Amino acid sequence: MSMPFYVSPEQQMKDRADFARKGIARGRSVALVRYADGILFVSENPSAALHKVSEIYDRIAFAAVGRYNEFENLRIAGVRLADMRGYSYDRLDVSGRGLANAYAQTLGTIFSSGGEKPYEIEIFVAEVGDTAADDQVFRLTFDGQVVEEHDFAVMGGAAESVTKYLEEQYTAGLSRDEAVKLAATALGYNDTGHRDIPAGDLEVAVLDRTRTQARKFKRLNEHVLSDLLPAPAPADEAATTQPEVEPPVAP
Repeated sequence: MSMPFYVSPEQQMKDRADFARKGIARGRSVALVRYADGILFVSENPSAALHKVSEIYDRIAFAAVGRYNEFENLRIAGVRLADMRGYSYDRLDVSGRGLANAYAQTLGTIFSSGGEKPYEIEIFVAEVGDTAADDQVFRLTFDGQVVEEHDFAVMGGAAESVTKYLEEQYTAGLSRDEAVKLAATALGYNDTGHRDIPAGDLEVAVLDRTRTQARKFKRLNEHVLSDLLPAPAPADEAATTQPEVEPPVAP
């Protein structure tokens, strides 16, 4: 009888982590930027039907990168959990920290289980407070780790290049429009250089503490973004057109 193939637990966890990271890196980045009146989410997402950024509850938003069906299942579960907790107790009892902990337990359990593949996703859970000091942003990785972020954060795609640009350009107290311009420009950076992303290819949403409604989540449509962002530069015609050659002069 042949011996069963053995893989050490350390190697198995490493292989599962590498698998999840590769899946996440194939997606487009999502950038989160804190501004004076709230929290901004910007992602390159040409699809009008599939959202990377969504509302969870009154003051709480959810953003994700990776496999859509996996993070959509978690988003729906978060909405149900928040609704049940708010209905059973009080709406103020629903917090971003509580949702982040619930997501962390789910992701950690799936990652540690040998019976199914790990989720290829990363998540932001953000809650806007009455003041900037009360804002909370949590980043959850595929293995259930929770990290509290400050000022800005990026996940998925060319996250390193985008983060580097934000580190150089970000200043505290930005207005909403300034934050949109900064995040949209940052998302255009990758390992090969920079490109301008059309307003129609961006998904942008905010948690705005100045809104009078209980629900602080709001999407910015293409018309608003077109007024804020410069149009992509047209292709250089000179680079694609052969230069005109003067006819030879007769001797």
